[in-house]
Amino acid sequence: MERKRITLPPITAPGEVTTFYSFESGTARSIALSNTAVLLAGRANATVPVLMIDWDTESPGLHHHFGCGQAAPGLLEYFQACRDYLHSLGRAPAAADDSALARQVLEAIDWEPFVERVDASRPLYLMRAGLLDDSYGERADRMDWDGLFTACPALFRCFGDHLARRFRHVLVDARSGRSAAVSICTTLLPTRLVTLFTPNQRSLDGLAGVVTRAIDYRCSHEEEQRPLLVYPLPSSIDSADCERRIQWRRGDPQRGQPGYQPVLEKLLRQCYSMSQLSLESYFNEVQLQQTNAMSGGDQLPAMAAREADRFSLARTFETLLAWLGEGRFPWQSLDEVRLVDAIAQARALLGECAGGAISLPLAHDLHALGLLYQDQGRAAQALACYEESLALRQRVLGEDHPDTRRSRAHLAALLRDSGKLPEASFLHELLVEDCLRLLGPDHPDTLAARAALAATLAALGEFERALSLHEQVIADCERLFGAGSALTLDSLAGQAQTLTRRGEFSRARMVYERVLEGRERLLGDEHADTVRCAQQLAMLLYELGDLNHARKLQEGVVEARDRHLGHDHPLTLDARAQLAEILAAQSDIDGVRKVLEALAAGRERRLGAEHPDTLSIQLRLASMLSDYGDHGDLDAARRLQQQLLSVHERVHGEDDLHTLHCKKALATTLSRQGHSVDARKLEESVLAGSARLISKRGVAAGPHESHAGALGLRASILDGRDHPDQAETLGHKLAQLQQLIDNRSEREARELADSLRQSVLRPNAANPLRLRGVAMIKQVYLQENDKDALLSFAQDEVSSLQEALKEVAGGRAATIL
Repeated sequence: MERKRITLPPITAPGEVTTFYSFESGTARSIALSNTAVLLAGRANATVPVLMIDWDTESPGLHHHFGCGQAAPGLLEYFQACRDYLHSLGRAPAAADDSALARQVLEAIDWEPFVERVDASRPLYLMRAGLLDDSYGERADRMDWDGLFTACPALFRCFGDHLARRFRHVLVDARSGRSAAVSICTTLLPTRLVTLFTPNQRSLDGLAGVVTRAIDYRCSHEEEQRPLLVYPLPSSIDSADCERRIQWRRGDPQRGQPGYQPVLEKLLRQCYSMSQLSLESYFNEVQLQQTNAMSGGDQLPAMAAREADRFSLARTFETLLAWLGEGRFPWQSLDEVRLVDAIAQARALLGECAGGAISLPLAHDLHALGLLYQDQGRAAQALACYEESLALRQRVLGEDHPDTRRSRAHLAALLRDSGKLPEASFLHELLVEDCLRLLGPDHPDTLAARAALAATLAALGEFERALSLHEQVIADCERLFGAGSALTLDSLAGQAQTLTRRGEFSRARMVYERVLEGRERLLGDEHADTVRCAQQLAMLLYELGDLNHARKLQEGVVEARDRHLGHDHPLTLDARAQLAEILAAQSDIDGVRKVLEALAAGRERRLGAEHPDTLSIQLRLASMLSDYGDHGDLDAARRLQQQLLSVHERVHGEDDLHTLHCKKALATTLSRQGHSVDARKLEESVLAGSARLISKRGVAAGPHESHAGALGLRASILDGRDHPDQAETLGHKLAQLQQLIDNRSEREARELADSLRQSVLRPNAANPLRLRGVAMIKQVYLQENDKDALLSFAQDEVSSLQEALKEVAGGRAATIL
């Protein structure tokens, strides 16, 4: 029976080629592809043309999922025809006009006889693996994919492009394992790669090998430098065994078992040269549960699409298409993906018919996307969303609408947090005026606007006016809602922050203690607001020198964060970093080491080994191991510093400021170990590199942070050669001071603290020693209740920072070079 010519719905842009691959479990792969194809072809009122290609010539079976009856030619016969045509041309391999040759072949060999429609209700088509007659196995074995690539390297890439001009989606079912055919499907053909894997290390390793090979090939071959988006898809998930499912995903650090999520995050970071990405939201949504259909393949995709309850495969694949369908990155959250899609659709409609019916939903989605970006720390994107949302609401709703005020409030707060204080102050002033005029002085929105204005004024340094506003808001909240209400406690917390910023630590402490007590009573000891207040109070006590109480509070914060957020959550890692500061000030070096090691491991798991935050905490750990005498570990410090230096040289280059700091730290450790010759060589390398950096910055860009940093490095090395025992002496004297404090020898401790002020604040003082010394001197003054000495020392500390800033701005190269 003769086939009809294929008539496809028109497409407005070239389509996408997506390969489905699994190192093992071919049935699950084919099920995933066929279900995805049915869903895609059913979109836009079933007018999206989709082509499936069964490239698993060893175990063909995609046609079984659609009840295809009689045998028909397919992929194998098509490329046999291409091979024969190439041979008829008599061309030598590796022709110069490779792409032109590929296009000539593809135009000569009509693809339509090798493609059949498999669904009469939607434009869904299939290119089988081949004609399954008695000779199929022999013909499949004889097919030389390597030879075909050698004869025309561009053939497979152009084949994908050729079909993508006719179909919106071309889905390729690649065979499992590793072979020439797998490389064609995963490296040469696709723009997107869906990689299925099962809960075992062999499957993960196979996935990583194929993905790395594909990315490396495209990066190293100029003609193949096209984007490739990778979508990992965990399959065979046992939804009934919650513990094993979580352990497989998250891993078990105590047993040294990595989870698939951190492994794949690291893989994608390396492949895409990104310092940080998270697949948290993606893997929350996209997991293929273990079902009879997945293991046996006995469910027809069209039937599965009709049964779309929350336990169905169709629901999982529909969720996958939120990322895959429009080419969204898997590290984007599902909320972001849906908001971006909704905004794009609204903007398209807005171009056709401007009006409130479109503008208001668009403004709502922009505002929601701004909130999401702000939570993720993406201030620039959040700012753009807030500004556009505010402009739309002002135009459609007017200045006095509550939604317009809400947009203005969020925009003003973001501007303040971004350091754009005059703009933030202007918006907050307008907001307060509007709230007073429209709502009155006692409305919660008015109180919130006044409190926000107070915070902005404090950031501008207008403390008198800010504190006056805080007092008014607190009095109004107490009158309206009571002394222990959440709004009153929030307003008190704002006042405490302003007092801290102003340097009135004792007053701030009393306010924070009231807030903490109130929130513990109202919200509970481990509510997020209570824990945040506890951490703020702990760090204030650290500044005041009340280290025992600070430590007790901060240890409670770490425990609460660990219990409710997990070991590797950013807030947990931040709490550990703050605890390390307190322990260092107490000279609890063993405790500092333990916390820093946990912090370094957590950041490496979450952010990757080459992320700046991971490197900085590892450098701090190495410095601590090197600096603290008997409590330190010079061999461990040296190993870690050598590792960090290697990473910095590879990532940043030899003359980068971070690399130079690593060299300087390693030189210090080598010197302490007695390797003076090696240490001197490294110091000379730092001096030469800093000179090049200063020269480069001075010519190209004027004063710069790296310019001042290079000057500081040179000064530190040269000064250290003039006074070789200075750092060791400072560390020894701080140990003496700690002993005097512990023994309650107040007079001797005061004398030693006074004598150490200048040494501790010297620019070239090692940072751990500097932090430790500052905290101890403050502790001595606080124990004597000598507020004048405490204020004087704080002023000296500020002056030393100002001198450093002046050096950044002015650049004293002439005095050092």
